Amino acid sequence: MFNRLVGAGLAAAALAVAPIVPSVVSAQPSAQGQAHSARVCAAPVPGSAACDALIRTDVNHSSTVNPAGYHPNDLQSAYNLPSSTAVSGQTVAIVDAYDDPYAASDLSTYRSQFGLPVCTTAGTNPCFKKVNQNGQASPLPRANGGWAQEISLDLDMVSAICPNCHILLVEASSASLANLGTAVRTAAALHATEISNSYGGGDAPDSTYSFYYNQPGIAVVASSGDSGYGTEYPASSAYVTAAGGTSLRNASNLRGWSETAWSGAGSGCSSYNPTPSWQTASTGCSMRAEADVSAVADPNTGVSVYDSYSYQGFRGWLEFGGTSVASPIIASVYALAGGEPAGSSAAGYAYSHASSLNDVTQGSNGSCGPRLCDAGIGWDGPTGLGTPNGTGAF
Repeated sequence: MFNRLVGAGLAAAALAVAPIVPSVVSAQPSAQGQAHSARVCAAPVPGSAACDALIRTDVNHSSTVNPAGYHPNDLQSAYNLPSSTAVSGQTVAIVDAYDDPYAASDLSTYRSQFGLPVCTTAGTNPCFKKVNQNGQASPLPRANGGWAQEISLDLDMVSAICPNCHILLVEASSASLANLGTAVRTAAALHATEISNSYGGGDAPDSTYSFYYNQPGIAVVASSGDSGYGTEYPASSAYVTAAGGTSLRNASNLRGWSETAWSGAGSGCSSYNPTPSWQTASTGCSMRAEADVSAVADPNTGVSVYDSYSYQGFRGWLEFGGTSVASPIIASVYALAGGEPAGSSAAGYAYSHASSLNDVTQGSNGSCGPRLCDAGIGWDGPTGLGTPNGTGAF
């Protein structure tokens, strides 16, 4: 398991802010103490998005023997996943803004640390490929430390959940929804079978952006946000699976794990997008409600990530939370299941197979009451229908 040093305070978060992407520091409480975390991306302006990654600022980032945070075997155990035996032939695309110049080498370090299969850019059919939003190897966008850490988080979570998958990283020129959306279309054109989007902006109409996110036959996943109740796009799109967040802990039950709704997990009721035909659960919302499914996102029960492109002094083995963790996990579970089910939307399939999920019934992300803020039996806003229990719902 892992080492977690709690209570060291926010001293590390007081480091100088990088000129391109300022950090907003927030404290995320939990039953096991106060985890201090910092956002690594700037708040979005209209028409743009911010990544949903939260870095722990109060843990030991120097350990190379037992890095802080959950490791691949922990996540595979928690979600009962056939990660080592799943069929090949799936390509999980990661869409993010700006460039991570060390993405390939950092990915290799993570996979080597945990004994995962080699995944490099070598050969005629490389396991890992990085392109710009137009699908070209160059020119790449300018580098950005905050988004580089988001990229490392996403690549590492795909590796942890689906180590036999190919990984396609598509880097948008900026964090505008137009550029990120273009990157999504490029990922689809390059034959991605799943596309993860660990970012979001304010609620927006599908009439403006469905051109990007409506990708039939491809499981498109988006994180629901890290600020509690409040709608975020593209998670509020009818064309994506919205990934909410939980707090994940070891337990003495048969599963060996327990989950509650994470207090920061995004949930909401869209002001623009109608209820999709497949969203059959009672949501307390007359429009598109989020989330659909969920996975670990609480920084206090975070995941190990390796990133060497230093941002605000944080480099090496890091611990991350945020629904940025949940999105690539859920996309990779779709990959383990063989991709989007034929004849059904990815999210819709989960609604008709909810019994194959771990229902999360405790916890809250706000004061808006049952369904949209409070976890309970069946669907709820912060955790959707629940978390993976194998691949049966995917």
